[in-house]
Amino acid sequence: MSKRQAPKFSALRSHIVMGLVVVVASGLVWRAVDLQLLTRDFLQDHGDARHLREVEIPAHRTMIADRNGEPLAISTIVKSVWAVPSQVITQRHRWKELAGMLDTTVAHLDALITPRAKREFLYLKRHVEPELARRIVDANIAGVALQDEYKRYYPSGEITGHVLGFTNVDDDGQEGVELAFDEQLRGHSGRKRVIRDRLGRIVEDVEEIRPVVPGVPVVLSIDRRLQYIAYRELKAAIAKHHARAGSVVIIDPLTGEVLAMVNQPSFNPNNRTTTRPAVYRNRAVTDLFEPGSPIKAFTIAAALESGQFKPEVKINTSPGYFMVGRDKVQDINNYGVLDLGGIIEKSSNVGAAKVALAMEPENLYSMLSRAGFGAPLLTGFPGEATGKLAPPENWREIEHATLSFGYGLSVTPLHLAHAFGAIANDGVIRPVTMLRQDTAPAGERIMSAKTARTVREMMVRVVESGTAKAAHVPGFRVAGKTGTVHKSTESGYAEDRYVSIFTGMLPATSPRLVAVIMVDEPTPDEHFGGQVAAPVFAGIMLEAVRILNIPGDAEFPPATEYFAELKARAPAAIAEVAQ
Repeated sequence: MSKRQAPKFSALRSHIVMGLVVVVASGLVWRAVDLQLLTRDFLQDHGDARHLREVEIPAHRTMIADRNGEPLAISTIVKSVWAVPSQVITQRHRWKELAGMLDTTVAHLDALITPRAKREFLYLKRHVEPELARRIVDANIAGVALQDEYKRYYPSGEITGHVLGFTNVDDDGQEGVELAFDEQLRGHSGRKRVIRDRLGRIVEDVEEIRPVVPGVPVVLSIDRRLQYIAYRELKAAIAKHHARAGSVVIIDPLTGEVLAMVNQPSFNPNNRTTTRPAVYRNRAVTDLFEPGSPIKAFTIAAALESGQFKPEVKINTSPGYFMVGRDKVQDINNYGVLDLGGIIEKSSNVGAAKVALAMEPENLYSMLSRAGFGAPLLTGFPGEATGKLAPPENWREIEHATLSFGYGLSVTPLHLAHAFGAIANDGVIRPVTMLRQDTAPAGERIMSAKTARTVREMMVRVVESGTAKAAHVPGFRVAGKTGTVHKSTESGYAEDRYVSIFTGMLPATSPRLVAVIMVDEPTPDEHFGGQVAAPVFAGIMLEAVRILNIPGDAEFPPATEYFAELKARAPAAIAEVAQ
């Protein structure tokens, strides 16, 4: 190259370099203008979409308490594992580690995550133990994070299982009070905007979109102390008599409040992994049975209210049976001549049937229907059964007769307790309720106070000298009625399958408590209501009167005799009572 050409080449090169610099600089300026002005909103939206999220703020499900404020159901904060599928897919090399922590398999994770790759949120495991939550955090796997949720806890376990029911993994009520009062308990969740980091963790709360509306606590009429006693005594009786099932209901007749309600078999709502769904139902409000002889109290009440009968009227039950058309009504023994109280004391089917047949059918039907039989109790409990009471125009003569001693109608234990509340409350029946009442609701008079007191005195004879001596509670006059019912089958009544019943109240002078005990299919060798159900009543009431400080209405036996009886019936309580 000549000396003359060298300067020309150098100048050309300088122009090229300068041109490139200008082009690059112009490009950078244009890109800056594009990012800052032309596409700013677009990029901002996409940036927010990757980091700014709307999340739900779960409402705190409120407490269920007993009548004294003791917690029966509470919600506690737990951690749940969730993931952003699009991010977790990039971490396949760590899926074996993740699967091990979640107690699952890589194949299961693949089936769970891959089809949902475009989703922004996916639960991997709900309600995990604190130790697992710590391990998840320490693992620091991209796209896997923890979230606070609430889990329901039931301090009394299976003692209150049937009353409370339970919630599902989303804290929605599924059975019992949890379902009946679900809307009130759960409230309404809120929403907020948050900023998440690349691991899905919330790093900043931006704003509240909708506030949380907490639920309203539910205060039940249940007394946890009575609930425990009833549960213990019923469970012991079911085991002793090898029975299929059983229920106990205790109410306050002055207010209609249910103070205790237990069933066997029971279940633990805190751990339902091995529980059959059939056990979840609250038999005290869902299971129907023919009540048998306790209905005789209402038959006699109807007779007294009709004006056709006086308490001292004599009914000849000899020779222990009589024919109604082609059908036979009979007693276990020939009780001879009985007054109305004697019919209840001896539990005479013949006497009850003869009294009922002497009245118009409407008299008996009116008494039973006013007592709530054949009608819903409107407790709001899931699966509440209505029961059956056929209208009198459809009765045949034998049906008129058998209804007088409790066959031909169906009730639940709660129905029976509700009805006997009227006899305990001097003829006024209160609506039954599971909620604590500060004042007694309005009631309905279904019989005169005189009739109710007269029938109560007749029922006292049942415990003092009749079929329920095992229901005696020292220091108290107990009014009660036993029942022993053959179970119905498709072809009639089973000869060796029974329902044993006792319904009682105390103190008989002015009752504070009414209890119904029902035991389903005890062993045939000991199946009478006075043998099976009456002792359960005594065991419960021995402690209930002490807990509630109910004064007695009868002379106390000598102390040594009282404690010997208490020890035999309720050994767990002897130390407490002795203090």
